Amino acid sequence: MGEGATGERGPRDHSGGVALEAYGTAAVRADGTHAIAGRATAPAARLLRWPGLADAGVLAPRNRRAGPALARLGVEELISLCERMDLRGRGGAGFPLARKLRAVQEAARVHGRAPHVVANGEEGEPASVKDRVLLSLCPDLVLDGATVVGRALAAERIHLYVSDPCCRRIVTERVELRGESPAMEVFAAPSGYVCGEETAVVRALSGGPAKPTAKPPRPFEHGVRGRPTLVSNVETLAQLADAVRRGAAAPPWSGPEPGSTVLLTVVTDHGERTLVEAPADVDLRSVLERLALWPATGQPQVILGGFFGGFATPDCFTTPLRHQAMRAAGSSLGCGIVMVLTDTCPVTAVAEILHYLDRENAHQCGPCFRGIAAMLGGVEALTAGSATAQTVEQLRSWSVSLRGRGACGTLDAAAGLLAGLLTEHHVLVAAHLDTACGRCAAAPDRLPATRWAASWPIDLEEY
Repeated sequence: MGEGATGERGPRDHSGGVALEAYGTAAVRADGTHAIAGRATAPAARLLRWPGLADAGVLAPRNRRAGPALARLGVEELISLCERMDLRGRGGAGFPLARKLRAVQEAARVHGRAPHVVANGEEGEPASVKDRVLLSLCPDLVLDGATVVGRALAAERIHLYVSDPCCRRIVTERVELRGESPAMEVFAAPSGYVCGEETAVVRALSGGPAKPTAKPPRPFEHGVRGRPTLVSNVETLAQLADAVRRGAAAPPWSGPEPGSTVLLTVVTDHGERTLVEAPADVDLRSVLERLALWPATGQPQVILGGFFGGFATPDCFTTPLRHQAMRAAGSSLGCGIVMVLTDTCPVTAVAEILHYLDRENAHQCGPCFRGIAAMLGGVEALTAGSATAQTVEQLRSWSVSLRGRGACGTLDAAAGLLAGLLTEHHVLVAAHLDTACGRCAAAPDRLPATRWAASWPIDLEEY
């Protein structure tokens, strides 16, 4: 088993957790709750599988146990399946998996070296829990997805890159029972916002720090130990495995199309958290209405896609939960985080997130650590009622000029979030120049990982 950095930082609570059996029938308690790597004081969250899904979807009961023997797909067959599913990365970027497969296949052919495959379960977004729930409840589904990809690419090795100790123990136990090729190793990844970025993953697995590197080269060109490498989020691999288990490689398939569900972590500023598995054709308004989070009048204030996302535009609430559709509506699905601002002023929310990004950036790029600090200072001036029109214009300039100037996406995340605030809430921002904001003044002290951060372990109640 590979070992990562020993120091852990970031939003997650790893202290004192006693891992309970979170796999198979032992995952369901008599009271209907799931013990997800839990402890007596673990906070509760809810799991909602959309009505009508029945046995479809990655979190379906049938996927919470080891599946049947996997069909062996050639790389062309696998690429064709991913294209038919329009399977895109679920870690944030929404990049088509078929294109990644093709790029790694070609690089391996040109260089004459067997590639590596990485299942990325680091889950550095503070508000998200979907990847850890998948690794706890459906570890074999994730391993099956990695295996299908590894076999199709004739990979030398598969790496399971997991930061949470409880999830890592569960995955390690399942790997040790499998004994199949390609060889698998579980890597103790450090936790932090940048640690799951794909070049940081490759760097850590190659023996270096989990910090992003300049691109090019990208992992498909020069990855783990110099080999072409495919890095994919664990939900992406779970969606793929679900399709292969259902025999989707040989159309037509029965029931909902494989890969047609999405996992959303819906969290409010009061700490309410629900993991939703919903059909991708459902819209965001329907999800929020089912969770009683749609206001009686107007639209809710939502940050969509995680800290790398942005403010939801009016059109996105009636748009299907698909990456391309959300982009066309001016928003980003990202890694499926839906942050609902029930009482928090959007200006304060941005200040909290910039405070976190300022703390979590890799401190490798001057434009990043200086730029985020500068943007944070301007937004904090808005919350304090001391900003001027010149402050807003400077923030507007930075939100455009700083994009693309960092080695990873942290600076882009900060600039994009700020741009969304200035665009979607420009009237509110202007009001902060005229008078002190009561909601900003009443906001709690800045927490290291923001008030939307997910504690872990959790007790997961399914309803």
